[in-house]
Amino acid sequence: MKILHLSDLHLGKRVCEASMIEEQRAILQQALVYAAQADLTVIAGDIYDRQVPPAEAVALFDGFLTAMHAQGSPVAMIAGNHDSAERVAFGAQLLGGSGVYVAPVYDGHVKRLEFSDAFGPVHVHLLPFVKPAHVRAALDDPQIEGYTQAVRAAITAMEIDPGARNVLVAHQFVTGGARSESEEVNVGGLDNVDADVFAPFDYVALGHLHTAQRLCGGRVCYSGAPLPYAFSECEREKGALMVTIGPKGALQVDALPLLPVRPMRRLRGTFDALFDAQKACEDYLQIILTDEDDVPDAARRLSQVYPNLLQVRYDNARTRAQAADFTADAAQTGSPLSLFEQLYAMQQGSEMTDRQRETLRGMMVTIWEDEA
Repeated sequence: MKILHLSDLHLGKRVCEASMIEEQRAILQQALVYAAQADLTVIAGDIYDRQVPPAEAVALFDGFLTAMHAQGSPVAMIAGNHDSAERVAFGAQLLGGSGVYVAPVYDGHVKRLEFSDAFGPVHVHLLPFVKPAHVRAALDDPQIEGYTQAVRAAITAMEIDPGARNVLVAHQFVTGGARSESEEVNVGGLDNVDADVFAPFDYVALGHLHTAQRLCGGRVCYSGAPLPYAFSECEREKGALMVTIGPKGALQVDALPLLPVRPMRRLRGTFDALFDAQKACEDYLQIILTDEDDVPDAARRLSQVYPNLLQVRYDNARTRAQAADFTADAAQTGSPLSLFEQLYAMQQGSEMTDRQRETLRGMMVTIWEDEA
């Protein structure tokens, strides 16, 4: 069985206030071609960039699903942390009859799709993004605290046939994964999930991290975002994964490129050198100026040469000194937990106990869940 693994489309995303909708439209057109070669396409969350997406993003995704149905390509999807699970799941029962399978809002049960090939059954489990509070309430288990406990409990509650080949589609941050600048970062890594919770599965199609990466010997994979959504990502390969599942234990994962209409690039040099280049360039650009003195109205003047200039920054003695000061301050400041430990020691004249530290960590998790 062949599965096309996509994630983190972030439809409606804006980078430096520039809409990415046309780039996303082009990416989805390429995904349609790949989907025609697969038995199933999975989208592992963050379909939209925010819980109430703009109308143009909804229309784009509606057109994509319609085209998938028209070419006979089934698709299964889950909500990510940027999505509204209720909005994504709207019409799920009706859509299922058209080969569009949507994970419902997590209520203690996980939707399972059943497929088969020459080697027997393949079960695809759709687990949307969950927080400990979600799982704690759904399973009525007050002992569930951290993300690892929550995901482990949700998986334990699933009906998993060990004789079948099992695929999980999920949207979580697995410990050891590499984050990108365009992702949300949570306090102290409190959203980490240990990879061993995924032991029952032959393949885990993950979303959440924007860099494609393979963990657990290639059995647990992030496809990554299909486009760079920050300049720190512009030199990384972007695309999708084609997963070929053979007999139980046999797995092949191949990277597939997805090419934007306008690449995102960085240019570096003095203002005069870049301004005098006069080369037609439609790419999305970050320009890093190396002039020691700030150039008046640099962004507006450079945009006359580079119409899709999104950002201008400086790299000179002044900015390097500021960066060094910031790094030193950050090293001294530490994490919120360590800051509280310092405050406690100053006020109480003694160090926190392990029990107090764990209680505080749990409170931080609860507060973060309520605010996210």
